[in-house]
Amino acid sequence: MMDLNGKSVIKTTLENIVNTNLFDAVYVVTDSQIIYDHLKQFHHNVLISNNEHISGSDRIAEFAQEMEVDIIINVQGDEPFIDTKSIRKLIDVFSNGDNKKIDLASLMEEIKDESEINDPNTVKVIVDSNNFAIYFSRHSIPYNKSNKEIKYYKHIGVYAFRKNALIEFYNSAPSRLETIENLEQLRYLEKGKNIKMVLTNFGSIGIDTMQDLNKARLHNDKN
Repeated sequence: MMDLNGKSVIKTTLENIVNTNLFDAVYVVTDSQIIYDHLKQFHHNVLISNNEHISGSDRIAEFAQEMEVDIIINVQGDEPFIDTKSIRKLIDVFSNGDNKKIDLASLMEEIKDESEINDPNTVKVIVDSNNFAIYFSRHSIPYNKSNKEIKYYKHIGVYAFRKNALIEFYNSAPSRLETIENLEQLRYLEKGKNIKMVLTNFGSIGIDTMQDLNKARLHNDKN
């Protein structure tokens, strides 16, 4: 709800998603009466959860289980700068050669700001040779014991789910690593699900702290 150069962060994110014109329908799912009342002024499809949830995936699944859909895209409300090109790349993986192996897909971006490598608010991801996720962590991974030139990648809070993978997640208990790192995507990995990671470079600024918000405001001013 914080102001981002004249609009709330959540309204900015919503408008950017609607303006991609990639979706049959765009819903906002929230547990906040404040967010619900705020966005209902501008957008028809705003839903407030009836149950308490420990993750965004659980909250979305509460409603998705009753919807006739194949793929569900979850853009977290703190990603106001998500762009059309990145979301299109995410959707396209479900029509590529290895699409049958994919339970869900998500975005990653190379970390350019070294301060993010050890920042626990920046979630890091490592992938295999086919860009399927091996692990996510708030810690810096991989550990650079050999002092080699390596690239670090941060996870961006945008997911594309097959509906059945999302509902299976919803009907399962939080996993051990998920509760340790407080990262819902680890439950998918612990359940043996395949997460396809899609590389993007749109310049994500996920807003988790006031420092992030100030960075986002400066980004908006420059653009």
